[in-house]
Amino acid sequence: MTIKPSNTQEDANNKANNEIVATESSSGEIENHPFAPVLPPNATIMMMGTFPPTSDKWAMSFHYPNFYNDMWRIYGRVFFDDADYFRVGDEKRFDPERIRSFMFERGIASCPTVKQAIRETGNASDKNLTVVTPVDLDSILPQVPKVETLFTTGGKATEVLLGLLDEPIAKSKHPKTNQSMDYPYQWQDSNQTNMVNDLTLYRLPSTSRAYPLSLDKKVAAYKAFFERMGKL
Repeated sequence: MTIKPSNTQEDANNKANNEIVATESSSGEIENHPFAPVLPPNATIMMMGTFPPTSDKWAMSFHYPNFYNDMWRIYGRVFFDDADYFRVGDEKRFDPERIRSFMFERGIASCPTVKQAIRETGNASDKNLTVVTPVDLDSILPQVPKVETLFTTGGKATEVLLGLLDEPIAKSKHPKTNQSMDYPYQWQDSNQTNMVNDLTLYRLPSTSRAYPLSLDKKVAAYKAFFERMGKL
């Protein structure tokens, strides 16, 4: 059985992109990532996570859709000193169009590292997520030609991105939370003629409440990163 995520809160571009069909979640089934990347042409940094929770946990049809994931509270506090900046009044949801407009204004892209995956236990836990198809950076990077920094929101996303490199990197060498490393990505398509930017990969804390770090410390980590990136 398949379902399409609701597009009632998406703009016209996202409506077109969100025609991707997501397989209804259950253990062992392959799902497509339900949300199209957000790719402002002026973006200089790109946020990269893994996979959203099952649709019954969504408060909106947009990245980090669970109201109890703190991603958009962190953005609200970092940029506007207000955890509820992107919240819709007193409702238990955030405003995806406001978030998307903000990302275009600030030059922040968002693209999942996983296109297709299997939830081995039927939930959004990265620990039990089997990656079937990772992101195709050959198709994404040309759409954000100014991006020089990728930042992940957890260990699994970091692992997926490092798995795309021509030279494997031992897990012991993966950046730990709040660390960075060079990311020497090479085009997989030999027909690509332009050069890949000298990319850097940062790993930031997961915004899931299951991640054992206080909200204040997560806010501090993201704020320090965005300051370093010249976004504050």
